[in-house]
Amino acid sequence: MTGPRLIALWGPPRSRSTLVLRMMLQRGDLTVVHEPFSNFHVLGYFCVGDERADSYDDLAALLCRESRRRPVFFKDTTEYRYPQVLADQSILAEATNTFIVREPAEAIASHYAINPELTMAEVGYEHLFEIFAAVRDTSGTTPTVIDAADLVADPPGVVSAYCARIGLPFRRQMLSWEPGERTEWARTARWHSDLSESRQVTRTAKHYAVRVDNDKRLAAMYRHHLPFYEELRRSRVRPSDPQSAGGPSPL
Repeated sequence: MTGPRLIALWGPPRSRSTLVLRMMLQRGDLTVVHEPFSNFHVLGYFCVGDERADSYDDLAALLCRESRRRPVFFKDTTEYRYPQVLADQSILAEATNTFIVREPAEAIASHYAINPELTMAEVGYEHLFEIFAAVRDTSGTTPTVIDAADLVADPPGVVSAYCARIGLPFRRQMLSWEPGERTEWARTARWHSDLSESRQVTRTAKHYAVRVDNDKRLAAMYRHHLPFYEELRRSRVRPSDPQSAGGPSPL
């Protein structure tokens, strides 16, 4: 396969980043890795296949080494700050770093419903923008961003545009799958229950009792993170982007 060898998708929690990972699993031509850096942050180690990394340097080297054998896609969430990533040229410069955002009011309400101990930092947009800015400054180009609202409104259009932007052939098989939990997200399965029950991208509306419009603490989180979301969203990919004019690959 020609194209990028190491693709990263960074997103705040509850941004539908695992939905994109589920699509990538359907391709069959990538090694797909679920949250290597956040898992490492929590566990102190991370495994890719049969290889285990016990330090940040080992983990970054392992991902890069694996990408030379077979293209790698990994997604990670930014409830934590990753200073090593910000200083690591192997990730900032060598990986194709992409980003996903979701309107913060929706993401915060969804996050709080699962984690009532949610903190300001864990909302994740400030950390996400920090990585975005570091990639932009290192590469001299604006990284690719997906907005989750666009994704659920037009899955084939946004996914094909995303693939075109990063040089990855689009495959229509990415758009549907068999329901069921995946070993890739076993440690955090409760966060992905809706996705595990799904067969494709669907627009779902959920009502949350605690929201940014009725809770002062969540409202403060929203006000803090909204500018980062708005700045990232300016770079979002759209189906009509000129880079996508050739349309999806028939593969």
